[in-house]
Amino acid sequence: MFIFEKVYPMENNILFRAIKTFTVVFFVYSTTPFSAAENLIIPLWENGAPGFESRKDEPEVVNKGSITNVHNPSLTVFAPSKETSNGVGIIIAPGGGLRKLGMRGGGEEPAQFLADNGFTAFVLKYRLSRQPGQPYKFEEHVLQDGQRAVRLVRHRAQEFHINPDKIGMLGFSAGGEVVSITCYKPGQGDPNAADPIDREFAKPNFQMLVYPGPVGIPSKLPSDTPPAFMVIAADDDHTSVLLNLMHHFRELHVNYESHIFTRGGHGFGMGERSRRQSIQHWPERMLDWLHDEVLNTIPK
Repeated sequence: MFIFEKVYPMENNILFRAIKTFTVVFFVYSTTPFSAAENLIIPLWENGAPGFESRKDEPEVVNKGSITNVHNPSLTVFAPSKETSNGVGIIIAPGGGLRKLGMRGGGEEPAQFLADNGFTAFVLKYRLSRQPGQPYKFEEHVLQDGQRAVRLVRHRAQEFHINPDKIGMLGFSAGGEVVSITCYKPGQGDPNAADPIDREFAKPNFQMLVYPGPVGIPSKLPSDTPPAFMVIAADDDHTSVLLNLMHHFRELHVNYESHIFTRGGHGFGMGERSRRQSIQHWPERMLDWLHDEVLNTIPK
């Protein structure tokens, strides 16, 4: 600002006023929390997804808060304030049937909610294996996106002021399938990889599933299955997914918490659009679980 005063001493100079106004506005926005449109976006691969680098600049299609035609998978960061940050990172996989990404209700809204409560959230934009005409496969490319997201956040944990041993995933509907396959596939990194991100462990430390689909869950879960928090409504066709998971978790002695509400249907998001109080308040139950089981603020 003092430089402008020296170079442009006349305050009524039009150019001076324009530059001064721009400078003040930039300062204000650079020191306030990100909004959804201004958050840091990190491509999972700098040069594009392996084998599809030539497609990374193809435009996505946005329609009423949903996105299709994803070829350059990425993470959008929702950071808490320094005063409230608790050192826990959570990667969010939106739903949409693997045909589209519901970025608003299953991505940005939960990310902002978590950031407001001290968690560093990352919304994962992953490739869509069920979108007609796309070349991607769930067991290969969607898994690759999920694992790369965990590795990237773990590799940059210090930068985001989070504990690399407290990185979890939250998935809605088909996003729950992305979380599941990431949790249940082997996650060992390659210690000799040229890319240091690929040397990191790809399995999250905990998982949170909101009305998840059945894909990505093997008949036998691995012994290192992460602890889980799960939410669904009893009138959802996917309720059996949670019932089966609870059975497997008990067999493996995996810690879990499950909430099956009487009604609510499928796709209630963060609950604010529901008329049912139980659905409206389910995010508070998630915070309770994170407080007790992830932050470990009380003894076991």
